[in-house]
Amino acid sequence: MEDELQIAMADLDEEKTLRLVKERIQAGYTSVDIIESCRRGVEIVGEKYSDNDYFLSDLIMSEEILKEVMRILEPHILVNDSKNGSMATPIVMGTIEGDIHDLGKNIIIYLLRSSGYRVYDLGVDVTPERFVQAVSETNASVLGISVLLSFCISSIKKVVDLLADAGLRDKVKIVVGGYPVNQKVKEFTGADFYANDVTEALKIYREILEQ
Repeated sequence: MEDELQIAMADLDEEKTLRLVKERIQAGYTSVDIIESCRRGVEIVGEKYSDNDYFLSDLIMSEEILKEVMRILEPHILVNDSKNGSMATPIVMGTIEGDIHDLGKNIIIYLLRSSGYRVYDLGVDVTPERFVQAVSETNASVLGISVLLSFCISSIKKVVDLLADAGLRDKVKIVVGGYPVNQKVKEFTGADFYANDVTEALKIYREILEQ
């Protein structure tokens, strides 16, 4: 059976998506079930973008719709998922210094939070020192660094080096995400994992957190 919510999200039909979300809340669906349908819709948007059927503006639109979905779901996530043991697993995420792009980062954060994970979002243009400070303060086991501008990649290496200097490197798994990242970027920066699409990134985070 086709999932109406997934289709509405994939079609970027904001009015229908939000209506279906509210109807499913009233019908007793869990926040995780609802966001999973939206996640699959976002995946389709990403696939259409990769196939040149959608444009960058469509990706941005999907983010805006997802923000509204999460705004509606947030009170229910806090109520329904607060007993989830994964809440005890802190994650720090942010976009590296010099870069203000956060589309992929925000989607991953919403999806992780909808599964009950505790995510600290440092925002954009985050200095290496601030990343290290946040890992130390939160005792995070996972650090996600987003980057879209290739000239900012060297700052990610600085984060890894500073974590080592602080004696924190072995305590945290580092995931680098964004369009320009690849195996060479992972090796250069010293990160543990890399992903350049939302689907792969979410898979990596879940695998790390479920270990």
